Amino acid sequence: MKALLLTNEYPPHIYGGAGVHVQYLSRELAKLMPVDVRCFGDQSQVSKNLSVLGFGLVSSAYTCPKPLNSVFGALQRSLDFNTTNIDADVVHCHTWYSHFGGILAKLNYGIPLVLTVHSLEPLRPWKREQLGGGYDFTCWLEKTALEMADAVIAVSEETKSDVNRLFSIDPAKMHVIYNGIDLSEYHKVSSRNVLKRFGINPVEPYVLFVGRIARQKGIIHLVNAIKHMDPGFQVVLCAGAPDTPEIAQEMKQAVASVQRSRQGVIWIEEMVDTKSKIELYSGAAAFVCPSIYEPFGIINLEAMACGTPVVASNVGGIKEVVVHGETGYLVSVDQMDKSPFEPIHPDRFARDLASRINELMRDPAKRHAFGAAGRRRAENLFGWEAIARQTKSLYESLV
Repeated sequence: MKALLLTNEYPPHIYGGAGVHVQYLSRELAKLMPVDVRCFGDQSQVSKNLSVLGFGLVSSAYTCPKPLNSVFGALQRSLDFNTTNIDADVVHCHTWYSHFGGILAKLNYGIPLVLTVHSLEPLRPWKREQLGGGYDFTCWLEKTALEMADAVIAVSEETKSDVNRLFSIDPAKMHVIYNGIDLSEYHKVSSRNVLKRFGINPVEPYVLFVGRIARQKGIIHLVNAIKHMDPGFQVVLCAGAPDTPEIAQEMKQAVASVQRSRQGVIWIEEMVDTKSKIELYSGAAAFVCPSIYEPFGIINLEAMACGTPVVASNVGGIKEVVVHGETGYLVSVDQMDKSPFEPIHPDRFARDLASRINELMRDPAKRHAFGAAGRRRAENLFGWEAIARQTKSLYESLV
C-alpha cells in the first residue's frame, strides 16, 4: 500500500504545527510503507520509501486583490498535485490549502480521501482579516472536503467534538489520532549558545513563548500580561510570521510599550530552527501558551518533552496535553458560545495568565516536578511510532 500526503508546509518551509505533524508523520509512515509527499515549495528528495516533491507558483500575472493570492495559489497547486500522475492507494490531506487537491484525487483517481483536522475555518473568523472574501471560500472548501471524506482524523477529542458540532459527518468516519513528538530529538539539552545569540541573560530565569504572531495564538494577551508579572525574570517572545501587516504592527506597538516599563522583555522576531527552539525550551523556567483556539497545541508537547513546565489556556486539545497541577497550569478563557473570537474579559485573562506564571516562577521545586512529569507524559502517550501505526491501520481499513 502507498499513501499520498498533500500539504502546504514541508521542510524547510514550515511555520506551524501542521507542518511539523506532516514532517514527522511522513518519516515514520515511510518506515512502514511507501509515502509520496506533495507540498508547496521547491523540495525534491527521494529516499528508500519516501519521496517529496514541492510545487512552486508563478503569481506575477495575478491581478486579483492581494488577499486572494494565497487562495488561488493553493487551488493552482492542488491542480498541479493531480496533473502529476498519482499511483497511491489513499490520499491524506492536511489543512485547507490541500483540500481541493484531495477532492480531485478522490474523484479522478478513485482513491479514498483522508483529512486530518489541524484547525477549523469557522472557528478562526480572524482569517477574514488575512483572506478577505477568500475566507468564505475556504469555509466552503473545508466543509465540502470534510463531508465527502472517507475518514476524518481529529487531533484531539475536543477537535472531534467541534467537527461533529459544525459538520454533517457519519460518526463511523470520525477518528482521533493525536499529534506526536520525536522524543529522541526533543529533550532537555545543556547548550545555551542560542541564549547568547539572542541576548538572553543565562543566569536569570525566563518564561518563553514560541509561535506565530496570529490572533489564534493569543500572543497579544501574553504581552498585555507582562505588566502584571513579578520582577526578577525575563520574558522571551520567540514570535514571527505575522498573519497580517495589521497584527504585526499591533505586536510591535505592544512589545515596545512593555519594554519601556520592564527590563528583560526580549522579542525574537523569527521562526527559529528546531535546534535553537529546543535550546530555548530547555533553558526556560516555564513555557507559556496563551492560545484562544488550539485544536492540539504541539508547542506545549515540545516544551514538556524538554522537561519544561507549561502555563497554557484551557482551550481545545491543550486540555488533553497539559494536566493542570501535574505538568503545568491551565488558565480559563471566557468565550461566548465556545467560539474563539476574543476573550470576553481580555484584561482578566491577561491577569490570570500573569498570576499563574508568577506562582510558578516563585516555586523552583514545583517547576522541577511539573517539568519531570511533563517529560514522562510525553514519553507515555505521544510517540510518533505509535501514531504512524494507528494511521496505517486506518488506511488499511479504507483500501
